Amino acid sequence: MLINAVDEQQSEQKPVTEGALDRFAIHELLQNWVLWRDAGDWARFATVWHDDGRMHATWFQASAAEFIAGCRKGFDQGIIGLHSLGGASVDVQGIRAVAHSKMQIVQRGDIDGIEVDVTCLGRFIDALEKRDGRWGIVHRQPVYEMDRMTPVHPAKVPELDQELLTSFPVGYRHLAYLQAKVGFAVYNNLPGTRGPEIEALNVRMGQWLEGAGAECLVS
Repeated sequence: MLINAVDEQQSEQKPVTEGALDRFAIHELLQNWVLWRDAGDWARFATVWHDDGRMHATWFQASAAEFIAGCRKGFDQGIIGLHSLGGASVDVQGIRAVAHSKMQIVQRGDIDGIEVDVTCLGRFIDALEKRDGRWGIVHRQPVYEMDRMTPVHPAKVPELDQELLTSFPVGYRHLAYLQAKVGFAVYNNLPGTRGPEIEALNVRMGQWLEGAGAECLVS
């Protein structure tokens, strides 16, 4: 009786849909982005992008190829920047998709001779497309929601320039402060949890899903 019940239950299971397979492939791609980027596996890291892909971040807004080259340069110079992912939600519409994934960025650096770690929490929002059977990122925009700075040695605390610190948005001001101190030119108009920047980004991602050209993704 038990065997028959199991057989009947298995026979009633629905086949895996193409949409489910697409979402699985995108989830795997999101994980690979983090693992291959932080490990310096540049050849495989390049495969998560399409050739016309773009990356927007605090320190960089340009093509995926230029972003990979910049990451590689920093990696070779010993800059420490690590990423981890939490949950993800993927909307698929035909050959287009938009993915939201919870993320954490940790960057280590030096402020006036004192070593610190900055932790930033937020989301990656990705516009993706399936071309020749392969999903790839067309546009990635981090959303910066909350950050903090921690001295590596608890007895050594840097004295921060409050005017510089508060010139950056609250969601990533400590990350931007550190990056500015080590020589990066930092953008100060990136999306956070609330406000016109995230509202405009959501509109652009909706347009992408509906079939608009990639130019809609650039603010």
